[in-house]
Amino acid sequence: MEKKRILFVSQEIAPFLPKTELSTTARKLPQGVQENGKEIRVFMPRFGVINERRHQLHEVIRLSGMNLIIDDTDHPLIIKVASIPTARMQVYFIDNEEYFKRKSVFSKENGEEFEDNDERSMFFCRGVLETVKKLGWKPDVIHCHGWMTSLMPMYVKDVYKNDPHFSDTKVVYSLYDKTFNKNWSHRLEDKLKFEGFNDEIVDALKSGDCFDLNRAAMQFSDGVIVNKNVNGTLEESYVAYEGHKMAFDIDETQPKLVSEFYDRVLEEALIE
Repeated sequence: MEKKRILFVSQEIAPFLPKTELSTTARKLPQGVQENGKEIRVFMPRFGVINERRHQLHEVIRLSGMNLIIDDTDHPLIIKVASIPTARMQVYFIDNEEYFKRKSVFSKENGEEFEDNDERSMFFCRGVLETVKKLGWKPDVIHCHGWMTSLMPMYVKDVYKNDPHFSDTKVVYSLYDKTFNKNWSHRLEDKLKFEGFNDEIVDALKSGDCFDLNRAAMQFSDGVIVNKNVNGTLEESYVAYEGHKMAFDIDETQPKLVSEFYDRVLEEALIE
């Protein structure tokens, strides 16, 4: 029987960025899912704080060279890769000098979040989708980690809905307590329309509020996983979510449970 293919998309992964609940989960879970019989690919942004020499990143020439148009401006897409030898796992990095070549991740030195985090999210999500197409690797499930991936469910279910490469792909979205404080660009509505999102999605997202983005991501996902520290409005939205869902606390048993969770999401799709 052919292995199911799981695409992990995360805004941060240890050891490339400091250890947090999110980066640790995004490091351990793919390895555990792979050990439970799934085929995996893993993607994150190539932030400027990542030490390329220490982590032995190198450019994948055959995958680089595309341009993505964000807000009517061309941006070159560069793909890099590094290995985590102890995990027998490769991580692909989405790189672009304008969006990611900064010596901080999401905010300036004074703590103010970058004005273009919305565009960085768009570039990252689309960059992942275009790269797996170029790889010729068709995912059964895309599992998203972190608010920078919050647009991914809408890309798959709307903008790419007629693309045969993703026509049967299911999306699982993980909720974390990490949020951002500054709403995305006041021009977000125009940028979303340029991306090709439908009016319903544009209306749901145009505030640029982190909670609205997370709620929409859940709405357009086939399954939702909540991490232990999520509370307040996000927890209420998770409780109200009517699709497949599970609570998560990283330990040695969780990858097997998450792998089974993917199976349930996929089995329901087959029944439908």
